[in-house]
Amino acid sequence: QVQLAESGGGSVQAGGSLRLSCIDSGYRYSSYCRGWFRQAPGKEREGVAVIDSDGGIKYADSVKGRFTISRDIAKNTLYLQMNSLKPEDTGMYYCAADGGGGFCYTGAELFEYWGQGTQVTVSS
Repeated sequence: QVQLAESGGGSVQAGGSLRLSCIDSGYRYSSYCRGWFRQAPGKEREGVAVIDSDGGIKYADSVKGRFTISRDIAKNTLYLQMNSLKPEDTGMYYCAADGGGGFCYTGAELFEYWGQGTQVTVSS
């Protein structure tokens, strides 16, 4: 059984930084896609960044140059370093994992496993 657990959310002022972490258990695909998504109140869930098992990375245009996704395989942990945060980055952030299908992009339909989310609030 695959389980994902996020941590690291919080409240910061604009321009600040946060690092989100997502620990996984039971996830054993050798070829994978892992990602971070966010959802603001009244809006659809949006893909923020993804990373595949070959190290390929994609970012949403809105976070390029500010956010960095990475994975520590030994620790079973996915990270999202968020710098220069803006009020529009506010939302619930979710980590996600696919079912080893071989594709990797920021579409929610690709992902089979989801964490419970961690709240990020950026004030102006």
